[in-house]
Amino acid sequence: MVTYSKLNSAMSSGPLDSAMRLPQRYKTFSCKVQYQLVFSTVRKLQECGFYWGAITGKEANALLSSESVGTFLVRDSSDNRHFFTLSVRTALDTKNLRIQCDAGSFFLQTDAKSAHAVPHFDCVLQLVHYYMSQGKGAAVGNARCGGGGGGGSGNSYYIYSGAGVKIPLELIKPLSSTLSSLQHLCRKTVNGHLDISSRSDQLPHTLKEFLQEYDAPI
Repeated sequence: MVTYSKLNSAMSSGPLDSAMRLPQRYKTFSCKVQYQLVFSTVRKLQECGFYWGAITGKEANALLSSESVGTFLVRDSSDNRHFFTLSVRTALDTKNLRIQCDAGSFFLQTDAKSAHAVPHFDCVLQLVHYYMSQGKGAAVGNARCGGGGGGGSGNSYYIYSGAGVKIPLELIKPLSSTLSSLQHLCRKTVNGHLDISSRSDQLPHTLKEFLQEYDAPI
């Protein structure tokens, strides 16, 4: 494994923003590609408005305890084997789903009994948007209570508790950690209604760059 400090040194010749260092709790990376994947994702998460950083699972539970079902947040994982966790308020309580990360993508851990392939994404925001778009009743599966999820039958995904209870995963509303600027709110709206890839030539260069820095509609 490549440690954070060694990988930073190896990449010191690159144009890294000194104000955008990854948190020290991120212990290891499997390769340079994974480092770049996480680094890029942290940049976007810090602008999304619902990334709570290094709060604990207990703190996430307290934040979500009085919220409606489907309210969620993204935070750093308390487990050094993972980078991020998706905490979501369900009909029973708050569940903490570990977001898995391989060399080139993020995904929610699939139920071992599922025969369906779990979707992979190159950004945590794309992962969150995918499960939000599945609508009410979309869910994620895992045999361990509080574990990560992913995978189901068709468009159905479930969280499986240790007692065998199947809880639908509903991602409806992010819990804001910061106030977003008007420019950022407009950017999210544009991302949700414009096919940038087919119309990018019609946009001014500065606007294209602004949209590319954050390409999620959430």
